[in-house]
This record gives sequence, structure tokens and C-alpha cells, in this order.
Amino acid sequence: MARHFLQEQFDPFSLVAEELSLVANRLRAMVVAEVPKLASAAEYFFKVGVEGKRFRPTVLLLMATALNVHLPEPAAASVGDTLTTDLRTRLQSIAEITEMIHVASLLHDDVLDDADKRRGIGSLNAVMGNKLAVLAGDFLLSRACVSLAALKNTEVVSLLATVVEHLVTGETMQMTTSSEQRCSMEYYMQKTYYKTASLISNSCKAIALLAGQTAEVAMLAFEYGKNLGLAFQLIDDVLDFTGTSASLGKGSLSDIRHGIVTAPILFAMEEFPQLHSVVYQGFDNPENIDIVLEYLGKSHGIQMTRELAMKHANLAAAAIDSLPESNDENVIKSRRALVDLTQRVITRNK
Repeated sequence: MARHFLQEQFDPFSLVAEELSLVANRLRAMVVAEVPKLASAAEYFFKVGVEGKRFRPTVLLLMATALNVHLPEPAAASVGDTLTTDLRTRLQSIAEITEMIHVASLLHDDVLDDADKRRGIGSLNAVMGNKLAVLAGDFLLSRACVSLAALKNTEVVSLLATVVEHLVTGETMQMTTSSEQRCSMEYYMQKTYYKTASLISNSCKAIALLAGQTAEVAMLAFEYGKNLGLAFQLIDDVLDFTGTSASLGKGSLSDIRHGIVTAPILFAMEEFPQLHSVVYQGFDNPENIDIVLEYLGKSHGIQMTRELAMKHANLAAAAIDSLPESNDENVIKSRRALVDLTQRVITRNK
């Protein structure tokens, strides 16, 4: 696919905006209908625009078109169009299930971390209490399981069941880290895959499998999601120290305040081995945080984390470029949008 496409002004979210509204409205209506007491929680999380631009469903809907499953024309009436409509609806279900799992993981994370903010908005547990936040998360996970079962595809069910297992494993890794593990980049990247990248990578693969693609194409979809997810989290790591947007403040330092060592500090430790003893002691003592920040400022930790994020973003773009060639304009546009997202992920400031 020609890279010159990226030189034009282009908004990848606009390609799926209407379909995204449909997905968000269905999710909100489902929660309100089944558990009226969670209506305010549904409004909070599934109103379009409340929490960003719905990054994960956007990726999955773009992936569906990139793999040649188009939105049917409004006046469609033939048998072929009916089959397309049914498949597109099933692929929308993957986007909905992914968003339910993602939001459930946010709710549980915020309760575990006693968070009072989520991307600049008061977190649900802070606004409505821990019990409601946990209940809302549990409900979304159970509803995701019901929606998964309705797809009647054992391979897809297995993939997304693995995602939930990975989320639990990643959270457990974070909560039970030994001093040695806390200083290991390999351990950190594995945990990051489980907590952040597994959901988007396996969901992209699920889209490919439901669309009837080959194992090779399904693996390319998986590689795109995995590397995009890792790049996204690595930039989050950077923004925790450098963020200047209204939603982040001037470096929120939330990770280090929770005792979580992320990529910038791990890279700084490679440059300044004396940091190991400080990290081993932990961050209950605020002076240790100041020492780490001082060394981080002298190191190339931020730059090296950005470079690692760029490497993963480029791997994600390469996976899209490796998909079988197509002359279909909608397919080309969606692939271009997926490549564009890899750059947006690493240049964002919130």
C-alpha cells in the first residue's frame, strides 16, 4: 500500500463514526434495559465522546472493512447483501464485546487503585462508590460472555476468553511483583501485553476469523493489534511523566506513586545502575520518587521509550502493508486509516 496516502489530511475516526454511534447506543441501551440501576453508569461510559473517540471499537470496525467486509448499502435487498449485513452485524458484536471487556477492566482497575480520575473525568468508583463500580464491571463481563456465546464460533470464544484470563494475569503480575521482576523490562513488557495489548490483538484476530480470512491474514491482524496496543501503553508511560494536556496535567506520576515501575524508569536504570537500589526500596518514601525523577531527567529513558513505541507502531503498520493487495477503494481507505492510527498513537499528548 502506497505510504504517500498519509501525506493528506485524514481522520480515520470519520470512516466509522456512524457505525460507532450505533455500537455505543446499543451498549448503553442494553445496560439500561437489563439493569436500570446502572443507567447512570451506562451513560457515563457508553455515551459517544465521553471517553475519547472509542479507540478499540474504531480499530475493529476499520479492520472489518480492511479485510473486505463492507457496510451494506441502505437499499440492500439481495441475498448477497443480507449475508453481508449479517456478517457485519456479527463483527460489530466483536467491537461491542471488546468495549464491554475494556470498560469492565477499567472499572476493576480503578477500584483496585482507588483512582479518583479516569482520563480527566471523575472515575465511576469515586462518583458512585466502589460497590457500584465492581457490580457494573461484573455485569459487563457477564454480558460480554452472553454476547460471545451468541456468535457460536468456538475459536472466537476461546480467543476472547483468553483475553479475560490475560487481564487477570496482568493485574496479578502487577500486584505481586518481586523486586527483581520490578526491574525487568522483559517482565514489564509481558505484563503490558496481558493488561493492554492482548485485548486489541485477539479482538483483531477474531474479526479476521469471523470474516473467513486465512490463518496468515488472521495472524497479521493479531500482530497489528498487539503492536498498536504496546505502542499505546508505552506512550501512556511517557505521558505519565511528561503529560501537558488538560486531561493529564503536568505529569501525573500516578504509576510511580502506586509503586509501578514503567519503561522510562527501566531504561534510566540501564544508564544509571545505582537506581536499582532505590527502586528495590520502593516508593513509600517520597524522597525515593524525587531521586528517581532526578535520574530520569538526566537519562534517555523518555526518548528510548518513545523510540520503542515507534518501533512497535512501525511493526503494526507493516502488518497492514503485508495484507493481500486490494483495489477496492473502501478497503484501501480503511487500511490507510489503520496505518494512520499507528502514528496518532505515538504522537498524542493525552
